[in-house]
Amino acid sequence: MITSAAPTPADPRSQRESADASATAWALAARAGDADAVDHFVRALHHDVLRYVSYLCADPQAVDDLAQDTFLRALGSLHRFEGRSSARAWLLSIARRAVIDGFRHAAARPRRYDGPDWQAAAERAQPRSVPGFDDGIVLLDLLATLPGERREAFVLTQMLGLSYEEAALMSGCPVGTVRSRVARARAVLVELVG
Repeated sequence: MITSAAPTPADPRSQRESADASATAWALAARAGDADAVDHFVRALHHDVLRYVSYLCADPQAVDDLAQDTFLRALGSLHRFEGRSSARAWLLSIARRAVIDGFRHAAARPRRYDGPDWQAAAERAQPRSVPGFDDGIVLLDLLATLPGERREAFVLTQMLGLSYEEAALMSGCPVGTVRSRVARARAVLVELVG
């Protein structure tokens, strides 16, 4: 028989290790088919999952749904849990994936707009007040005019800060070629800006 609470250790680390061992034992018992162990497993880790999901998720209304999704995923794959790590670590990794999948799902879902001019609303929603935003758009437009090899060399050396040697290794060409491509890209950009 598995007990839900061991004798109370003195320090918090020992308490956490004891709680982890107990939750892992519940998970292994639940994997073996013990229905009571499933209930104890969920109760033992429910608060931790809620706290972790609320930390990761910016939407407080989605926390309960994501926690429920976490436990549904965990119980569906409990047969694969082997106890190599603690049940808490295993369950929190499932919670992390549930939150990420929730973000992906929300980003892919189209949103309805009931206003008369949806295009103007979409344009107003773009981040315009960010310092350098408009300059970044102009820079992207200018970089798009460069041939691919020159753009790559320019971005690697001037924007990402790689040395010419590192850029040459990444591009698979000699260092002199990278220098030439960067110089030509600069000349084109200066001409376009002027």
